[in-house]
Amino acid sequence: MRITQLRSFHAVARHGSVTRAAQALHVSQPTMTTQIRALEETYGVELFYRHGRGLTLTPTGKALYSVSLRIFSDEAEALSLLKEHGGLRTGELRLGAVGPHHAMEIVAAFQPRFPGIRISVRPGNSEEMIESLLAYRTDVAVLARYHDDARLHAVPYRTHPVVLLVPRTHRFARRRSVKLTDLADEPLLMREPGSTTRHALEVAMQEAGVVPSVAMEIGSREAIREAVILGLGIAAVSAREHTPDERLATVAIGDARVETTTVIVCLAERRASRAIAAFLDVVAGLV
Repeated sequence: MRITQLRSFHAVARHGSVTRAAQALHVSQPTMTTQIRALEETYGVELFYRHGRGLTLTPTGKALYSVSLRIFSDEAEALSLLKEHGGLRTGELRLGAVGPHHAMEIVAAFQPRFPGIRISVRPGNSEEMIESLLAYRTDVAVLARYHDDARLHAVPYRTHPVVLLVPRTHRFARRRSVKLTDLADEPLLMREPGSTTRHALEVAMQEAGVVPSVAMEIGSREAIREAVILGLGIAAVSAREHTPDERLATVAIGDARVETTTVIVCLAERRASRAIAAFLDVVAGLV
């Protein structure tokens, strides 16, 4: 197998189109098609389903793409290391984050020390971020929930309580705290499955013997806030991620310790990568 054939396959799998892949690699479409056909014919495999709307990876193609992700991620890291010449003067760090608050305060401490490193931030919930790490789409993730995994290296960062977000007109808004049993008949606005605040509240309610009344699932913090303001229900949020608003009030949960812990996570095999190690060093200085 030639590396040019694998590179062509990887580009088409990534972009979902021979045309876009050819543009990305600055080669002609016929060259791209020939490389992939040669790869399939040499090994007697089918890597793409070809149909009117484009190309879709076959099971074999998906497995090969998983391998090519690791290969070209390592290649990019090697190239970055060579360009640095012993210092982190250039490079890229792909950061995944469940929320902007912790991620941005770390980035704010990192960039003055390493101004040549370009940082991109990808949002998502904790489960999505772990999947992205394992697929080599993300270098470091700022998570709000983590379970021990031998493939990952994790560093605890900050812990914050989960509070209830309610409209100013809600009866809870006049109280400093409520009990979990008070939530039995309250319409709850929940984040999507995989959300850390949702998981923390559900575990606490289950332990208290309270069955949640889920009025709606909403996939973003901003939409949750708007729904609460409009009186569609109340929601659980991390106290660190709440932005004060005169239309909203936060209320503590008084009879249980409901909290989220922010954790910084990377692949264990990549923790010594120069940019990742530098990021973790900055995190250690902030803890």
